[in-house]
Amino acid sequence: MMLEPTPAVAMTLPAEVREKLAELELELSEGDITQKGYEKKRGKLLAPYIPQIQGVDPSLQIDNRIQTSSQAVLPGSKHNKSRAANTRDERFRSDLHTEAVQAALAKYKERKMPMPSKRRSVLVQSSVEACTPPDTSSASEDEGSLRRQGRLATSTPYQGHGHPAVEHWFNRVIQGSSTSSSASSTSSHPGGRSVTTTNTTAHAALNANAAATALADLMAHTQLDNHSAPPDVTGLSERSSLHAERPQVASVRGITRSYNHQTSVMETADGCEWGGEGSLSLTDGVPVNSRVSSKIQQLLNTLKRPKRPPLREFFVDDFEELMDVQQPDPNQPKPEGQQMSPLEGEPLGVVTNWPPSLPAALQRWGTTQPKSPCLTALDNAGKPVYTLTYGKLWTRSHKLAYTLLNKLSTRNEPLLMPGDRVALVFPNNDPVMFIVAFYGCLLAELVPVPIEVPLTRKDAGSQQIGFLLGSCGVTLALTTDACQKGLPKAQTGEVATFKGWPRLLWFVTDGKHVVKPPKDWHPPLREASNDIAYIEYKTSKEGSTMGITVSHSAMLAHCHSLTQACGYTEAETITNVLDFKREAGLWHGVLTSVMNRMHVISIPYSLMKVNPLSWILKVHTYKARVAVVKSRDMHWSLLAQRDQRDISLSSLRMLIVADGANPWSISSCDAFLNVFQARGLRPEVICPCASSSEAMTVAIRRPPEMGVPPPGKAVLSMGGLSHSVIRVDTEEKLSVLTVQDVGQVMPGALVCVVRVEGTPYLCHTDEVGEICLSSGTTGVAYYGLPGMTKNIFETIPVTSSGVPVSDRPFTRTSLLGFVGPDSLVFVVGKMEGLMVVSGRRHNADDVVATALAVEPMKFVYRGRIAVFSVSVLHDERIVVVAEQRPDASEEDSFQWMSRVLQAIDSIHQVGVYCLALVPANTLPKAPLGGIHISETKQRFLEGALHPCNVLMCPHTCVTNLPKPRQKQPEVGPASMIVGNLARKFLYIQDVLQWRAQATPDHPLFLVLNAKGTVASTASCLQLHKRAERVAVALMGRLNTGDHVALVYPPGIDLIATFYGCLYAGCVPVTVRPPHPQNLATTLPTVKMIVEVSKSVCILTTQAIMKLLKSKEAAAAVDVKSWPMVLDTDDLPRKKSPQMYKPPTPEMLAYLDFSVSTTGILAGVKMSHAATSALCRSIKLQCELYPSRQIAICLDPYCGLGFALWCLCSVYSGHQSILVPPLELESNASLWLAAVSQYKVRVTFCSYSVMEMCTKGLGSQTEALRLRNVNLSCVRTCMVVAEERPRIALTQSFSKIFKDLGLSPRAVSTTFGCRVNVAICLQGTAGPDPTTVYVDMRALRHDRVRLVERGSPHSLPLMESGKILPGVKVIIANTETKGPLGDSHLGEVWVSSPHNATGYYTVYGEEALHADHFNTKLSFGDTQTVWARTGYLGFLRRTELTDASGERHDALYVVGSLDETLELRGMRYHPIDIETSVIRSHKSIAECAVFTWTNLLVVVVELEGSEQEALDLVALVTNVVLEEHYLIVGVVVVVDPGVIPINSRGEKQRMHLRDGFLADQLDPIYVAYNM
Repeated sequence: MMLEPTPAVAMTLPAEVREKLAELELELSEGDITQKGYEKKRGKLLAPYIPQIQGVDPSLQIDNRIQTSSQAVLPGSKHNKSRAANTRDERFRSDLHTEAVQAALAKYKERKMPMPSKRRSVLVQSSVEACTPPDTSSASEDEGSLRRQGRLATSTPYQGHGHPAVEHWFNRVIQGSSTSSSASSTSSHPGGRSVTTTNTTAHAALNANAAATALADLMAHTQLDNHSAPPDVTGLSERSSLHAERPQVASVRGITRSYNHQTSVMETADGCEWGGEGSLSLTDGVPVNSRVSSKIQQLLNTLKRPKRPPLREFFVDDFEELMDVQQPDPNQPKPEGQQMSPLEGEPLGVVTNWPPSLPAALQRWGTTQPKSPCLTALDNAGKPVYTLTYGKLWTRSHKLAYTLLNKLSTRNEPLLMPGDRVALVFPNNDPVMFIVAFYGCLLAELVPVPIEVPLTRKDAGSQQIGFLLGSCGVTLALTTDACQKGLPKAQTGEVATFKGWPRLLWFVTDGKHVVKPPKDWHPPLREASNDIAYIEYKTSKEGSTMGITVSHSAMLAHCHSLTQACGYTEAETITNVLDFKREAGLWHGVLTSVMNRMHVISIPYSLMKVNPLSWILKVHTYKARVAVVKSRDMHWSLLAQRDQRDISLSSLRMLIVADGANPWSISSCDAFLNVFQARGLRPEVICPCASSSEAMTVAIRRPPEMGVPPPGKAVLSMGGLSHSVIRVDTEEKLSVLTVQDVGQVMPGALVCVVRVEGTPYLCHTDEVGEICLSSGTTGVAYYGLPGMTKNIFETIPVTSSGVPVSDRPFTRTSLLGFVGPDSLVFVVGKMEGLMVVSGRRHNADDVVATALAVEPMKFVYRGRIAVFSVSVLHDERIVVVAEQRPDASEEDSFQWMSRVLQAIDSIHQVGVYCLALVPANTLPKAPLGGIHISETKQRFLEGALHPCNVLMCPHTCVTNLPKPRQKQPEVGPASMIVGNLARKFLYIQDVLQWRAQATPDHPLFLVLNAKGTVASTASCLQLHKRAERVAVALMGRLNTGDHVALVYPPGIDLIATFYGCLYAGCVPVTVRPPHPQNLATTLPTVKMIVEVSKSVCILTTQAIMKLLKSKEAAAAVDVKSWPMVLDTDDLPRKKSPQMYKPPTPEMLAYLDFSVSTTGILAGVKMSHAATSALCRSIKLQCELYPSRQIAICLDPYCGLGFALWCLCSVYSGHQSILVPPLELESNASLWLAAVSQYKVRVTFCSYSVMEMCTKGLGSQTEALRLRNVNLSCVRTCMVVAEERPRIALTQSFSKIFKDLGLSPRAVSTTFGCRVNVAICLQGTAGPDPTTVYVDMRALRHDRVRLVERGSPHSLPLMESGKILPGVKVIIANTETKGPLGDSHLGEVWVSSPHNATGYYTVYGEEALHADHFNTKLSFGDTQTVWARTGYLGFLRRTELTDASGERHDALYVVGSLDETLELRGMRYHPIDIETSVIRSHKSIAECAVFTWTNLLVVVVELEGSEQEALDLVALVTNVVLEEHYLIVGVVVVVDPGVIPINSRGEKQRMHLRDGFLADQLDPIYVAYNM
């Protein structure tokens, strides 16, 4: 319960608090903050003014703190705790971290998240256990409000399930729909008892009117109007933790919704009723529940507060969109220490007999100690396969060097010259061949570039390696015979060229081509110079591959300093588990070992996979003094060590942990020590080290004999670290990072820590920065990248006053850390893993550790988690991708995901934007295990990750959306445009009679069939005669003024019966016939129009008459209630007695029925006067005369299509070539072929026809040209539409058919709507239609701002044709009804003699629309009567002139007002959001959006495999955030063809919405964004 301030307190609240409260109320009413966020903020504001309960400050009351050490560095303490050593995830886990995560999770009650629904075939689920019953417990409680004493810490789902519920649920699965989703609530299905886990103390604390006040508050904030979606009823569950079901508000058309505030009945789980004020009930009292909506409702409850800081300042993003800028928190920790001083390593010792270079050392040992073992290779069983001696290494590399320089030639030129780069491609289980090739290159003064073996043509990152080889100019690759045989081959048998790779020659180093050099040939052994010795590859955060060049002198100096730091002595034995091609594996196992004549036991990765203990066994067998490993190897060996009793590690004097800089290495070290101390491992021999490819070894903990200070450990506050400040954690015990030192700086090196961004200023002593190293042992450059080289290898750190620290340059190590007490170096993360979210820094590795501490191994496959950030809407957003175990259930995944979100939120105080789960083993792998992060990120952004579960949480982590707008009523100079007037009145039926007498044989109509042949024709006399027969049949049976439904396929019959009705004085209503294959959906519409139009008779053909009364029809509608049905196929030829003459032109001529895109069936009344005026306007605009021919490919049932089919030809006398659009399905070229054959100058079509032609004929223009289809005759091709012109479609149509002679200027659009079916038509005399570009962001605020083509956020709009003669158009403000200027978007109002006279009925919205036909401006010209079109648009005077020399005025239609979405105070047009979404992924075929409560729902049709479905979720969310500043609430992925489209090719978004809420879409996947 929120505590209310007492009235006295309320009076004393300071003004600014009252102001803030008012602001909050506003935010809530705008839907800009969730109910929960509102309560939380309100609670915070009021907290100081409400007497505290027992003095507890709610924000600090978290009891389950964990005690951890509060000292920064505990000398010597190794953190010993006994623990079960066999848990799989030990290496990622410190007890601290796991406990912290558990505590963090305990803080949250189990907040229930809606499970996404995923398509499952019902029959697959065979056992009851396989189907988890739905969770009816819904305990949503805000963790920030005052806590009640005695609350349960967590509530386990399912604890209160009664048996009946389970059985009932199971029955439902057997019969129910295939999208049954486990978050649906049982009480919405009759028969299920809904059982809720309730909590007695909470129960007692809920006072009786709280729920009711919740409702009353909510009602006050929910603005309701006729069009409103169901109100957001989230408020209910916020304050009560024991409700089972909320009353839902039905969004059913046809029920006028009233909200009454007197009585209240709210049913809770235990069936008691609470009465109170302000409830919400339907007129007929039936709450309508639907599965999806209860699920979404649940989502709304779990939406956490948007973590939005108080808004102080904005930056203007180009225009008036104000992006919220995160202000630095004034209380954030700041560094307080002194400026650090650079840290020097001990001097590098001078050794007298040190060899002058590595090749010289090799020669010395190869000739003086040839029998000395150099390297032992093992097979996959762990048996030694071969031991290479120093003698063998010398002779074999000597031979190879000679061969490379002298025996490889092209066109008598040697192939290689000293200094050339050579690729080394050796598998990880063949160190012997590698070391021979490496030293062979050094001896030949060639530069080896070791890379991974490319296994397939599409290895993760192999293309990048190709770029590296290309930029290094590599032409030759060395490899082994076995490896060369395994590489993918082209048809010629040669090694295939990999994607992005240069052409390479492959040379096998263990083949017969390696020859013995002559006695007098000696490789040049020079002193170590600054020439390049080798190039090591490195992959950057973005995935690009760089080559780091290492000079001979740096290589030698590095060996020297490693030898000193590690105390290496001659002939020591060392085991190496690392990759010997790069980094520590190369430095210790190939270079320094040869320098000191050491014996390396090389343990391949493949052996570690089979036997993780192998390295320990080898240490034992060979009595190795040193082992080089990673934390992973220590962790794996823990899991396998139980069977081994007799191993001893007492020989080890140094266990080098190469990734000791990782935050989780400490737990591996601790756990390893715990287990192996009993087997001779001394604690002090564990030596973590820190290194990077650029700087090589940075610091290493020295072996114990060097007398160094004891190791250190720091427990740091994560909160501090996120601000780059080191704070020993004292109060917030949950979020701590425990790190171990990585020892002292390398000998002869100078280290300092600098700021990460901007000028490299030295950090303070208590500040985290990037460690920089100045030493002769680092890499020299990135090969071929001078700019990046300068940034990384030649940094000059400066003091706060700007003075350089030293005269020698530093290399940035990409390690983030600080220098602790005793000059120990601590590393807390890497630059690659750094994610800066809203100004705070987080480390990817830390987030991985937190995620893994959430019961990982039960769930995450082998601990494989990738964390990276993507940039969306001006900030980084965190993405977590994990592989789930093959046996994980859907329920497990969602429980795990929700807990991960909570843990990361608690410990790192940062929101996760997207959490994706992929099947086991599907993430791209790095060469030696591990996940290829940059490739994973790439796949995520391309939508190629194919996750099996996805959870997006944009609501919680996107906090920088622009501020919602407040509307200002605005008045501008009015824009009004008038077509040229024309008055002359004729009854249309009189015109037909006159033509039948004057020109009886003049052809009026010609109907084509699918073959392109003439199916039927009608001359003036024939049409008149057929109409007369119909009239005779009607006159005997019907009265004047009766309504008659005409149910005909497109053709002459329809036209003849229309005139027959007029002759008989009846009112015709044209109705599209039902589709015989789809009666269930098409017949009810026919029935509805017949009933709503009050037709007393149906005229139709015999075939359709049979269909209307068939058995199949009876399944869809009540066939007994049809009115009289007459078939007009064989009417007797009788002369009609007397034609009916309407007494006045205002009499009703016909009814025009159409279903709008919002799913409303509306019939308008057309009088004789309007009919005549309409025909006359069109005749003038299109210059129609009896000698003209026009082709029409439209449906003849309503709007302009009907007028062109049935009215215009009779009025103007021109011949109409009629092409029924349905025929195009079997012959797409029918319409265009007819246009060409009859040389038509004017033609009309619909968007769906245009789409059929572009999709169906796009590739066939050549074939059409051969059939002599020529469109050069067309002057105007008009698309008849009631929507914004579809520019992309008209442009691609023009482009495709340009080849057939279609003029690019021919295509234009028309515009009409229910109140006036023809407002604009391009006509023949006007100038070309103009296109303007407007700023899409301005449109959201109802402003029109013209911009240049191609500018950001620009939206092209094409004018909707030229305004017809006699039509006046004005733009009016939808709310104030005042006239608007041309820089404003408003409703298009129209005044014209051919306006319809009113709605006959609007089914489903009776009360509406009274003012649609006769409305007046609130000021300005208040006399003219206007009709409101319901469309938003604007007017512009153009520079063009029309034929009469007048300035041409253009009307631009932006979209239907009913369809617009009001979100965050701005007006969005669905089509704009849909266009962005369709662009976001190649597999999205179609998209439709609508809102539900205040959530944006995006439905996408997936063309492609179902495994792509989840890829779309993140991409759709990203693109809508980036381009429209909106957060998507629900993403629904469906099959192609699910989004309903009407005959005009318009999306029926409201039908889709109803289908979604009634759960009828059978989606592939539904994702609820949190």
